[in-house]
This record gives sequence, structure tokens and C-alpha cells, in this order.
Amino acid sequence: QVVPELDSGGVERGTLEVAGALVDAGHRSLVISGGGRMVADLEAAGSEHLNWAIGRKSPLTWRFVPRLRRLLAQRQVDILHARSRVPAWVAYLAWRGMPTARRPRFVTTAHGVYSVNRFSEIMTRGECVIAVSESIREYLHASYPRVDMGRVRVIHRGVDARAFPPGYRPSAHWITDWHRRFPQLENKFVLTLPGRLTRLKGHQAFLRLIARLAADDEAIHGLVVGAADRSGQAYAEDLQREIASRALPVTLTGHRDDMRDIYASSDLVLSLSTHPESFGRTVLEALSMGVPVLGYDHGGVGEVLAGAFPQGRVPPGDEETLYKRVRELREHPARPQTPVPFTLSAMLAKTLALYEELAGAPAQR
Repeated sequence: QVVPELDSGGVERGTLEVAGALVDAGHRSLVISGGGRMVADLEAAGSEHLNWAIGRKSPLTWRFVPRLRRLLAQRQVDILHARSRVPAWVAYLAWRGMPTARRPRFVTTAHGVYSVNRFSEIMTRGECVIAVSESIREYLHASYPRVDMGRVRVIHRGVDARAFPPGYRPSAHWITDWHRRFPQLENKFVLTLPGRLTRLKGHQAFLRLIARLAADDEAIHGLVVGAADRSGQAYAEDLQREIASRALPVTLTGHRDDMRDIYASSDLVLSLSTHPESFGRTVLEALSMGVPVLGYDHGGVGEVLAGAFPQGRVPPGDEETLYKRVRELREHPARPQTPVPFTLSAMLAKTLALYEELAGAPAQR
């Protein structure tokens, strides 16, 4: 599998999950990325990691094409799976330059709603293209009409109910430490917005919502969980300044590895992305634990909510309805039914079955 980095995020988590499933099934698992905090977990689970800066948008990245081609031949790789656009271009060029009979099968996963152009079209070049939701399959069909949709397989992302179990409660030690670190959250109705700190995640709508709710409810507190990437540091600082200048009851935690405990200690989780998400992993994780979620009804988030908590769907961008739904859930709490659809075990079984199907089929020119 080739990805830009292994720092945080749904693509990265899915990479680790598939890598672990390969090792558990007795296969060899190689992952190429620019590194990150998740590498240690990847290697501890039995995969091999190669630290190549394969995701940088730089002319220097093309030096990895011949290097990858040699690696694929030397290691007799069966499946080459690209999960992001720059690594996918490197992988495709390396793969295309190999003799047909000796090259691996090439798989791409469309994880997002990319801008429609030739650069993004690389995600449709796989011999098989995985779409992580029906929404992404529809996007591919509408955006790239020349793509043979017979090569597109929908394999929904999934949640591990063992990692995010219904009814889970944090330990007393965790709660004590959490309130010591964030005393402002104690005895509050906590609304949590998880995800990277980027403009697309709807933080401005979240701040407006908290400001309006807090105007007549002192028990309201907003929690933003996630870190900024290298390009988002200025945006994160702007958010902090706005929160401070308006004296909003909002806390930014930065990156956290204890999302299960944070979901469980939240009264409501939100998903307010301004653009359709490909799937909505954080939505599914919270729902798996029985925590109610409100999210904009588009893309994969709308798909997940429709299947697991229909009353959580809010028309995209409709902040008035969002406010009213929060008030309703504050006064009349509702919990999603568990277990939820879209399981990790189903996702992994379908992915490995696809790998085996491709590896056992004759190579295509």
C-alpha cells in the first residue's frame, strides 16, 4: 500500500487495518509512506514500512518511479494499492513500465471527492477501483464518464465494534485526568466536532452554533478534537484567536489518541463539513458507541446517518435546523440503535477477497 504519510486520518487508519488483516491471514504486508506517528503501530502489527517521501507534490518525487519499479520486481509484490493521488501517479508509472506478466495487480481507492481534473483522474486508473461509499461511486460515474464502472467496487469503510463498543464508559482514572486537563468541561453538555483542523470541516459553523446555544444555556461547551497539518497551522491559530476574542466556551484539544473515551464523554458529536465527505469514519465510530450524531446530509456522512441514525441528518449548510435539532436532543435525548451497519470485519473480508481475486486472475494489458 502506498500513502503520503501515516500521521492521522481515515485513509491512514484504513491502511493500518488492511495491513493488519494481511498479516493475520499469513501474507506479507509492505507500506510505503513519508512516515508519521502511526508507523510504530503498523510495524508492531507485523507489517514492513518503507520511509519514502512518496506523497510530496515536487518534481523530486518522480525519482521514486524507478525505485518502486525495482522494489516491485525484487519483492515479487502481488498487489500494488494506491490510496492518494501523488503516490498513485508514482505507483502507476512504475507499474506501467513493468512487463505485463511480471507486474502486480494495480488497485486504487477513491477516498474522497477530489477536484475533477487529469491529476485526480489517476484514482480511476486502477485495474480495480475501490469506492468507499455509494456516494463516491456516484461521484466517479458523474465526474469521469469514460471510466468503466464495471471496474469500480463499493467497499464501505467500517468500524470495529470491539474498539468502539456500545455503552462504553471511560475509566475513573481517565475521567479524573480529563477533567484535570480540561476542567471547563466538567458538568457541561459537551458537543464534539472531531477531525483535522481544515476550513472544510465546518469549524466556523460550529463556533456560530456554540455562540448561539451558550447565549441562553451556560452548561453548553464545544470541543474541537483534531490537529492541523503543516499547511493548516495559520488556520488553527486563527480559530484560537477567534474563540478567545469572542470568549466562546470552546476548547481545542489538538490531536488525541483516546477518541473512544472522548466520544463516550460527549453528549453529542457533530459533522459539519462544507463539502461532502467520502464516508464519515468519525460519525460511524460515535454511532457505534451509542452516541448521537448530527451531520450534514450529503456524501458519505449522509449515507452513514441514513443507515444508522436517520434523525441525525441535517440539510447541508442549514444552521437554523442544526440549532433546532441540538435543542431537541438536549431536551429529549435519543440514542442510536446498536450495532450499526458498516463493520470493519466486512470491509476487511471484502478487501482481502478482492486482492485474492485479482492475484489469481490473468494479468491484463
